[in-house]
Amino acid sequence: MHLQEDYPWAKSPVIISAPMRLIALAPLAVAVSRAGGIGFIAAGTDVHELEAHLQEASQLIEQAPIEGASASTLPIGVGFINWAANLGASVRAVEKFRPAAVWFFAPRRNADLVEWTRTMREATEGVTKIWIQVGSVQDALEVASLCRPDVIVVQGSDAGGHGLERSAGIISLFPETADALKEARHENISLVAAGGMVDGRGVAACLVLGAEGVVMGTRFLASKEVQITKGYQDAVLRAKDGGVSTVRSKVYDTLRGTTGWPDWIDGRGIINQSFLDAAKDGYVTEENKKAYAEALKQGDLGWGENGRLTAYAGTGVGLINRVQPAGEILDEIRRQVEGFGLSFSGRYSKL
Repeated sequence: MHLQEDYPWAKSPVIISAPMRLIALAPLAVAVSRAGGIGFIAAGTDVHELEAHLQEASQLIEQAPIEGASASTLPIGVGFINWAANLGASVRAVEKFRPAAVWFFAPRRNADLVEWTRTMREATEGVTKIWIQVGSVQDALEVASLCRPDVIVVQGSDAGGHGLERSAGIISLFPETADALKEARHENISLVAAGGMVDGRGVAACLVLGAEGVVMGTRFLASKEVQITKGYQDAVLRAKDGGVSTVRSKVYDTLRGTTGWPDWIDGRGIINQSFLDAAKDGYVTEENKKAYAEALKQGDLGWGENGRLTAYAGTGVGLINRVQPAGEILDEIRRQVEGFGLSFSGRYSKL
């Protein structure tokens, strides 16, 4: 499997923590990698603190080295939101710390990723691998041709946070994407699955589909290492019936003032009073914005079904019922997958 060749500390099945903006920082990324996964720091849109986050990760790893990790790279990844992140500052940070991977998402145009890919590879002499997130077959084929990434992250519509406004669930999107890439002779690119998986059952399903690894974001919202408020985390633990209690919308970005996203991208979050008011009114009113601003002053009380603050989460949120250390989450998932009797044989796992 390519992932375990490039990330020798990773254990099967390979679990990846998503680079969730403002939430996935050094403690979570290092904890996931230390537990045999591949942890990502979220650089997001504003990279001015990226070097500090990478320095913290480097110090955590220096204090307790990760078994099996190569000395040539920092055994974590970094995720960038490319419509806004500064390329020059990003490259300088990556060149200095040499993370094992960089993850690109949401450019204005897929062609913009050509320069990102080239400069990152040049800056690290190719040791930092290129991951690109897509949500459609067309985007997968385009970035494969333009950038020749090492990994494509195939994100289905059940994912929490930001993704394509129009997309398919992972069960149909992943195999169609894999087939299209194979037909186009891009079968050398590793594929990982994202969107809706929170336990071993979801991971096992993705392995059967042919994924080399599985990305989880929402599951790690209930980890001890995540940078998250108690109100947000409690909202995640309370949510049930995730397909009904979450929604894809641009309402939350409008209220938060993060309105620079490309038009074809929205975000999935837990339904709250802010969304219900916007749905009733047909748009985000000034009154709604004022109520959101007031809720920010309430701290943890600003979240919840009757609250107003944004809690991005995927449809798997209803399967999460307790907070655990990241390492414990990974161990539990591996035990669950082993219970299905899966054998790992290259890219396409077999029952």
